[in-house]
Amino acid sequence: MLNVSSIVIGVIALILAVFAFIPLLGWANWVIIPIAVVGLALGAMSDRTAGRNLNIVVIVIGVIRLMLGGGII
Repeated sequence: MLNVSSIVIGVIALILAVFAFIPLLGWANWVIIPIAVVGLALGAMSDRTAGRNLNIVVIVIGVIRLMLGGGII
């Protein structure tokens, strides 16, 4: 059950991350990354790794986008 919740949160965060690639919407990554961290925590408590890995990918994508946009120096 925790893995399914983690995957759902990860998919929602990934969809939002796609919209954050639109110019002037990069600030949305500051909201998306904490959502993915919650999904990562749920995935870490699960015995399976799919949800955890999905949320790690979303976090990495968000951090790279913030670095490219100057949000994290």
